[in-house]
Amino acid sequence: MAYRECLVSELGLVPYGEAWALQKRLVEQRQAGSLPDTLLLLEHPHVYTLGRRGQDAEVLASQEELARLGAMVYHVDRGGLATYHGPGQLVGYAILDLRALGIGPVQYVHSLEQVLIKAAAGLGVAASCNQAGVGVWVGARKLAAIGVRVSRGVTSHGFALNVNTDLSYFDRIVPCGMPDKQPTSLAQELGAPVKMEEVRKAVTAAWAEEFGMTMLPASASTR
Repeated sequence: MAYRECLVSELGLVPYGEAWALQKRLVEQRQAGSLPDTLLLLEHPHVYTLGRRGQDAEVLASQEELARLGAMVYHVDRGGLATYHGPGQLVGYAILDLRALGIGPVQYVHSLEQVLIKAAAGLGVAASCNQAGVGVWVGARKLAAIGVRVSRGVTSHGFALNVNTDLSYFDRIVPCGMPDKQPTSLAQELGAPVKMEEVRKAVTAAWAEEFGMTMLPASASTR
């Protein structure tokens, strides 16, 4: 397999709007050929996002409750419906040129699922795909959500993997349009908190294996 380079930028806790703006800048750079493939790994403060097919009614919390929770709501340009991001959840945003990889959007989403399944297995959690919908599951419980955008062959957005996530925040939405499906987290499945550093390492290693990439730390200037 011919290996390609992918920058990995670990950004810590980043407000959603800031991360979205960063993605847009990086997509333009990747489309222009001035940036290699890049994976952003980060966490968000409490926020709910609605994909292109999302409706306001999927957010069940009132404006007053959202204010009390300190949670913002964003309508964004990814695929999918409503989801939650917050501390203790590892979010991965990938800026990849699918044409250079020689794959299409459907195969790309499947590869994202495989990355997370492999990473979870390495951490002791047996996860899988589920016919109920896109994402990664432990039985009927959803461990990770996936929603992407592809513009002129370059991806943005990506995945949200519940690690030590406060799952009660999912009660304020209809997650991914599935009111009868329950979320889970690595911590819930393992019965103990999980070090985020270990999860980032597991995801990065699984990414390198799945996409045939050499993962390189990005400089702070990426942000």
